[in-house]
Amino acid sequence: MKWIKQDETLRIPIKSWCESIEDGALQQAIDLARHPVVEHHVALMPDCHVGYGMPIGGVIAAKNAMLPSAVGVDIGCGMIAVQTNIPAERLAEVPARRAIQEKLKARIPVGEGVAHKQQQAWEGFERYLDTNGAVCDFPNALDRRNLGTLGGGNHFIELQKSDTGFIWLMIHSGSRNLGQRVEKHYQAKAKKLNEAFKAKLPNPVLAFLPIETKEGQDYFRDMTFALEYALENRRRMMLVFKETLAEAVPETEFLREVNIHHNYAALESHFGENLYIHRKGATSAKKDETGIIPGSMGTASYIVRGLGNPESFMSCSHGAGRTMSRTAASANLTLEECNAAMEGIVFERWSKYKGFDKRHKGRLDLSEAPQAYKPIDEVIAAQSDLVEPIVRLMPLAVLKG
Repeated sequence: MKWIKQDETLRIPIKSWCESIEDGALQQAIDLARHPVVEHHVALMPDCHVGYGMPIGGVIAAKNAMLPSAVGVDIGCGMIAVQTNIPAERLAEVPARRAIQEKLKARIPVGEGVAHKQQQAWEGFERYLDTNGAVCDFPNALDRRNLGTLGGGNHFIELQKSDTGFIWLMIHSGSRNLGQRVEKHYQAKAKKLNEAFKAKLPNPVLAFLPIETKEGQDYFRDMTFALEYALENRRRMMLVFKETLAEAVPETEFLREVNIHHNYAALESHFGENLYIHRKGATSAKKDETGIIPGSMGTASYIVRGLGNPESFMSCSHGAGRTMSRTAASANLTLEECNAAMEGIVFERWSKYKGFDKRHKGRLDLSEAPQAYKPIDEVIAAQSDLVEPIVRLMPLAVLKG
């Protein structure tokens, strides 16, 4: 832990593993520390940066309540990683890695708003509708064409090699449009409910749903479904990734698989109480639990073992964390320095900037360049009391959303 903030203006302290935090993220943490249903303390992970309502890389414990904005719109966003028996030398040549990437692009829909042409079958849809169809407020959110698709932004599919010289596969994605619909729907309900009973909130974005209310129960049900959907989404893409690698290297064996969330809430026991732990851009790191902390598209990622530190609510960072906004990265970074950071890695070249700011029209989108993120090794070192690194992975080929 790097610092603790506690004074008479806060209901509870802020405990941070992020040494230097931007003003916006700090104010969001202060708002949470003044919130009427947040308990014990606010925990900030070393990848902390400003989010919507709650900082990315934040962990809070709420008593008998849930905050939709403290989970966020990409419910269940997370990581899946698979270890193989294949020596990295088998894919040392760039054409071999490029061929795998081209097949993945053809087989997995990639990009914001890009989906399968046909509806995707999954028993989870039927199970949910059989149980909740009569009470679900938004059945149209169950878009079956999105299942098994990557999405955009910082979501990625990555071919990696470990320091011991073996191939790993990694994917970052979540619940796609479903999670966004769930958050938007229940955030609106939370605001109305809080207005009705005149809740005193430090920020109206931090509206909450008491768990004993119908709205609270419905949110927990639908958030949980979005988590199941996100797990299945990653599993399906990884199945395609495995098949594609096995076509290129027929002797491939898959040795272990890890599939985890970093945007979710769960009822857990901490400090002798049952509390709703909200992790937004943070990963569970219970004692001996296996986790995944990715870096940027040009730097290392880590498989880690949790140490079960109660001060972080047994949590750790979900990645490196941004140092530049997407707009700032595209405005200030140069093509030359971004290409240099990706030397030797197969990746799709930088596309045109698609943001709404007309000042940047015609520029390249450099928002996912390695320079836009914190140095991953510093982030890992800052949480040495939260996790132990067990495998270091370097990128060989990266397919970004």
